Amino acid sequence: MTSETLRKEEAVPRDKELESLEIELLVEAVYRHYGYDFREYAPASFRRRVTAFAHAEGLASVSGLQERVLHDPACFQRFLHALSVNVTAFFRDPEFFLAFRRLVMPILRTYPFLRIWHAGCSTGEEVYSMAILLHEEGLYDRCRIYATDVNAQALRQAEERIYPLREIQQHSRNYSEAGGKRALADYYTAGYGGALFAAWLRENILFAPHNLAQDSVFNEFHVILCRNVMIYFKHSLQQRVHVLLYDSLVPFGILGIGSKESLRLTPHEKDYAPLEAGSRLYRRIG
Repeated sequence: MTSETLRKEEAVPRDKELESLEIELLVEAVYRHYGYDFREYAPASFRRRVTAFAHAEGLASVSGLQERVLHDPACFQRFLHALSVNVTAFFRDPEFFLAFRRLVMPILRTYPFLRIWHAGCSTGEEVYSMAILLHEEGLYDRCRIYATDVNAQALRQAEERIYPLREIQQHSRNYSEAGGKRALADYYTAGYGGALFAAWLRENILFAPHNLAQDSVFNEFHVILCRNVMIYFKHSLQQRVHVLLYDSLVPFGILGIGSKESLRLTPHEKDYAPLEAGSRLYRRIG
């Protein structure tokens, strides 16, 4: 093995160590300057998103990204949007919404008024899905949906109610598989490459910023949906969020989580009962 080859092989781990240090410094700087805490995000996926964003900004290093993010608020907003994982769809995981319609709706009919929190709502597709489902079950007029996310750009897009038509066919299939009682097209107007969903769907939805990593309880809810959000967090942050969700639920309230998420080994694992095995829908009993 030549000395040149050895130097090349040794450079790889050193480069990774340096990049890890740069990311740690960036995270700490963002926390101290902007108040956003990414210290407990899963490191592998976080690293991929940070380095991809640095390259998209035409920067050679994470250190260069730190300088730009700290001195350019517009860049920070782009950075925040890039870090958010906005993978969503109308009636995403149709079996979840079908189970919600079958198992949860009879419970919700017993309440005179409903407060629902959709934590990590992204660009709003699943929030409007829930609004449609509640409407078809005759409950939308007596509920308020609080839809929150750390990403201000995603919230603005959600408030606009406009989604690409190229994705509407898949959304329509999801709606049908979720037990939809009409056609999804009844809820939007198509034009100029977009689907504008009905304004009345927005009437009982409040979109607002909320950071699960830092913010506290802000209301008491009959239903909380936090799906496919915590898979991007370290275990310690997952524990914090589970305590927050439990403290935000009314007694016998309903919690819905993602298909790859679990209540096992969480602080309140024994304080929930599954509504049905495999549904990822739980009722607070403790």
